[in-house]
Amino acid sequence: MAEKIPSWPKVTIRLYDDHNAEVKIAGRSHPLNNSDPRAAALQLVAEQAAQLGRPMKVTAVEADGASWPLVVHPDGQVDAIDTNAGKQKPIWPIILAMVVAVVLLGGTALYLTVFSKLGDHKPVATTSPKLPSLAGPEVRAADFAPKSQPLGYTAHADWTVAIAKDTTPAVRPDGTEVAILVPDPDSSGLKVVVFDSKGKVLWQDKVPRDAQSPVYTTIDSKVVLALTTRDTLYYWEGDGALPKEIALPDGATVQFFGKSPLIMLQGEQAGAMVVSGGALKAIPETPLLSTILLAEGDRVLVSQYNGPIYWVQPDKPLTTVAFEKPGGAGQIKQVKAASPDYVLVLWTLAKDPSQVIPVVHSTASGKMVAECHTQQEHDTDDWAWVPDPKRTAAAWGECLINLSTRKIQMVPGFRPLSLTGGFIYGTLGSNTVAISSNWKQYPLTAVTRPWGIAGTHAIVVYNSVLYALDIK
Repeated sequence: MAEKIPSWPKVTIRLYDDHNAEVKIAGRSHPLNNSDPRAAALQLVAEQAAQLGRPMKVTAVEADGASWPLVVHPDGQVDAIDTNAGKQKPIWPIILAMVVAVVLLGGTALYLTVFSKLGDHKPVATTSPKLPSLAGPEVRAADFAPKSQPLGYTAHADWTVAIAKDTTPAVRPDGTEVAILVPDPDSSGLKVVVFDSKGKVLWQDKVPRDAQSPVYTTIDSKVVLALTTRDTLYYWEGDGALPKEIALPDGATVQFFGKSPLIMLQGEQAGAMVVSGGALKAIPETPLLSTILLAEGDRVLVSQYNGPIYWVQPDKPLTTVAFEKPGGAGQIKQVKAASPDYVLVLWTLAKDPSQVIPVVHSTASGKMVAECHTQQEHDTDDWAWVPDPKRTAAAWGECLINLSTRKIQMVPGFRPLSLTGGFIYGTLGSNTVAISSNWKQYPLTAVTRPWGIAGTHAIVVYNSVLYALDIK
């Protein structure tokens, strides 16, 4: 019968110890502190099922990470779904049998029987539950074998740690934290582990096996660590606080191009959603023939091919941003792309429409941030946009930009790849080069480009091992 029960809302019961548990219903957290946390959690779910007037699917997770699918009915009956008959069961099925027996004997709702030990049923004020204590991964010093360290750093790593295969690290924008995924030795899943810049574990948590690499983003005006699975967006606010979970609609994908997550819907539900107040909110209908570029908080940046751009926000009117016109320009040829705070626009040259002026504009005001040299119409087709997360520099193809002074430097043939630690890495012809903030070029025979700078360390990855390389 379980397969006929809708999967929405997603419900998870997480047991932390003999007194603490947490129930998450459609991403909303309900911490519990009780002498019988399993029973208290089931009570809460049964009450929700009664409100919906139907059974609910539930995933119960033990403190050791083992999970068990259940079905909770409005009358308090609980069914355990046997997904592996040969697997040893924990205490959940025993507790469930006791719960059902009490309901049948008493002839009353679960709220009035099994949970009578809760007294007058008033909420108990407790401190917020924290993440469980887990054994940390092995961290040690080592030398970077390829000896292809980035400029300004040695081949010695003050600390190293193995990461999950085919995953990448995330470096907090202010350089104070590094987050990775590692295999969880206690289960078939993974763990997300967060270090400070010196390699000390700040906190860690178990995550599903299909978790994608973590990213730092902003939700409800807070910098958080986030990751996604096929059906859930998880995010942690730090300091050992429990994660918040948001169930994703079927087929949805999450993009982190902007300052905040952008949830793209497919099929008949085509559209977009943002995270606001810990829940998903649908974006209103966007202007005809427009494209959603990125999310910033609870609003999204939208553009038409020839401009202008718009900010679209739930429950608020559409805001139009007009572009400042560069000298000698004709019309907008194309809005090319956007990143946090910046949008890239090609303007035609008034006296020769076959030429274009590449201009970086502010997404807030539309004013010009930088103007690159005029190019032939299609010469910019393969120009990549590589901005510095700290907003100090950027490269748009051959056009290198100092975002502090608004000055530019054209390097014909340059193709940017990444920008980290004050250097723009890229290729110039068949050679790899690094270009400094004063536009000096450093030819490189080989280099492992860093994922970011944490404190005084360059974070690089080689053979599924993270190396925090020491500064020279």
